[in-house]
Amino acid sequence: MPELYAIIRLRGIPDTPPDVEYTLNLLRLRRKFNLVIYPKDLPGLEGMLKKVKDWVTWGEIDLETLALLLEKRSRAVGNVKLDNDLLKKYFNVNSFRELAEKIMSGEVILHKQELIKPVFRLHPPRGGFKGSIKRPVGDHGELGYRGKAINDLIKRML
Repeated sequence: MPELYAIIRLRGIPDTPPDVEYTLNLLRLRRKFNLVIYPKDLPGLEGMLKKVKDWVTWGEIDLETLALLLEKRSRAVGNVKLDNDLLKKYFNVNSFRELAEKIMSGEVILHKQELIKPVFRLHPPRGGFKGSIKRPVGDHGELGYRGKAINDLIKRML
């Protein structure tokens, strides 16, 4: 089962160098608090994350968080909220958890999907950030790789 990275942009547009902004656009992270999901083994992803490490945070998303994210924040094309009828029509599944299982197993590739918008818009985290959004995770900050702890942050941002 391929692991998936959830990548969240934490910093906005001002003072972003052009090469970093270009890489963020390639990742579809055009605005603050946007989230995208990519397979961990995608060619070139590690280099892109290294380039934008001072603007984003990322880690491995789990099945429960992915199902919750799909249920609360997924949008179909046309900015229509995804519901059970659309799930049945588009993917032949009965629940968001089943769709999350298909995404985790690699049957449905979320960033290549044309029926669901690949970007999830999130709120700022409830309770605020625990550290600075200008410093890395290991240095009392929020930026960079955080592993499984990304799931707690996503749940606070839904």
